[in-house]
Amino acid sequence: MILAQEAVSESSRMVTIVLFALMIAATLGITVWASRNTRSATDFHSGGRGFSPLQNGLAIGSDYMSAASFLGIAGMIALFGYDGFLYSIGFLVAWLVALLLVAELLRNSGRYTMGDVLSYRMQQRPVRTAAAVSTVVVSIFYLLAQMVGAGALIALLLGIQEGQTFLGMDAPTAKIAGIVVVGLLMTIYVAFGGMKGTTWVQIIKAVILMAGAALLTLLTLSLYGFNLGALMSDAANASQAAADGNAGGFLEPGLRYGVEVAGDPLQTLWNKLDLISLGLALVLGTAGLPHILIRFYTVPDSGSARKSVNWGIGLIGTFYLMTLVLGFGAAALVGHEAITTQDAAGNTAAPQLAQVVGTTIGGDMAGAVLLALIASAAFAAILSTVAGLVIASSSSLAHDFYNSVIRKGKATGSEEVRVARFSAIGVGVVAIILAIFAQSLNVAFLVSLAFAMAASANLPTLLLSLFWKRFNTAGALAGIYGGLISAVGLVFFSPVVSGSETALMPNADFAWFPLPNPALVSVPISLLCAVVGTYMSKERDFDKFAMLQVRALTGAGAEKAGSH
Repeated sequence: MILAQEAVSESSRMVTIVLFALMIAATLGITVWASRNTRSATDFHSGGRGFSPLQNGLAIGSDYMSAASFLGIAGMIALFGYDGFLYSIGFLVAWLVALLLVAELLRNSGRYTMGDVLSYRMQQRPVRTAAAVSTVVVSIFYLLAQMVGAGALIALLLGIQEGQTFLGMDAPTAKIAGIVVVGLLMTIYVAFGGMKGTTWVQIIKAVILMAGAALLTLLTLSLYGFNLGALMSDAANASQAAADGNAGGFLEPGLRYGVEVAGDPLQTLWNKLDLISLGLALVLGTAGLPHILIRFYTVPDSGSARKSVNWGIGLIGTFYLMTLVLGFGAAALVGHEAITTQDAAGNTAAPQLAQVVGTTIGGDMAGAVLLALIASAAFAAILSTVAGLVIASSSSLAHDFYNSVIRKGKATGSEEVRVARFSAIGVGVVAIILAIFAQSLNVAFLVSLAFAMAASANLPTLLLSLFWKRFNTAGALAGIYGGLISAVGLVFFSPVVSGSETALMPNADFAWFPLPNPALVSVPISLLCAVVGTYMSKERDFDKFAMLQVRALTGAGAEKAGSH
């Protein structure tokens, strides 16, 4: 029996290594091709603005269907049932805000980054500096989630259990190695391929991920005769809630969020407010995420931006329906104990489901192959999203900070691209170091923190810039920094960082803010800061606002493809 397990483990590792090698070789080939076709700043930052709505929609979906979506949400549903699915709903509904309020206006008003829109009628240097700071901070928090997911995935794929080693690595070392590998690859994609290479990598990986998720969903449902009710019933009976005598609670709200604590009305109130805060972060955060915002610049016009969002919504909606089956399937077929033993936060539930389903249908080798296929799809999603995040950060640092602030708009296109490439390396190094320390957190939860920061620092200021005539530089700076500092500060003093067993610093306790997600407080703080800052300054430029409105609504004056 032991020999058979070792043979399966070795075959699984071999299949996995071969698939990974093929995928990485193909994407590096695309990057090399793109590097030869990236000649200007427009090529690097926005891919020459030559992508069709379908292509950009696939790239948007790839950006969004990340490790958090595939690994984190499936894990959340597997462990917490109904409450885990709240992430899928929140992430999807959020696209309505992006579609109705941001997509077309941003494409018409800007050139490469969010800072282009924010600074259009403001003082350039301070506003662009604030936009660059916000972009980098939000992107790094989002990067942490993807890289933590990559680390957990690598340890599972190599089959390293507690007390075992492979190539001299134990499980914790393998997780760190996974984080480093992803960090290096994402840096290469962005530094050499720019937006053109990154977008083509994202398009291919969207197809891989959708195909992998659809295959696993169909195979899981086939084991239950395509009876979703039977699957959900088995999931509830196999859950930790059932072990605690409350199987029905798995399919009802209140198991993870909004929990009612008997005899403690104050804690019950905090739990319910945390649920509202999470929903606010998810719904408002998408339209403020830098790596999503820059995707609107890769198409020729605002109509294409709107159509690409429609394509993205269709893909993402379909994908999130599949996460429901994957999560309940993992709960029913893998089990709570097996999931948490491999990864306490549940990040490996979907790949574990793949192995169990494959083994059930076709034996040990089929299980090894399906595990490798699904893990490759998840790894593809991680690489795709981290590349999008890094290019958002590097473009903002080069275009907003270096060119507009340091060089006062006098940098050449080639100079800007060179700085963007060095910035990509710097962001990659910082993300690798921080991800190593954040491995204990669920990736979907980490992403919700990034969403809270985007919803606080970026979205209020962006909307006020587009729609409020009185808005000025002081208001923009107060809104960005007020939202960012309040969101980061409240997270630092929350149970996420200290005061609980799963915190970043479990042995310390300086948590005085009771909500794990700060959006309920930080978003209103950002709005208040922006309004107060605006009225405290006498600066106003109604003519510039009129020009911005015409440009945002009609596209008049928006830069055409290829201009720089």
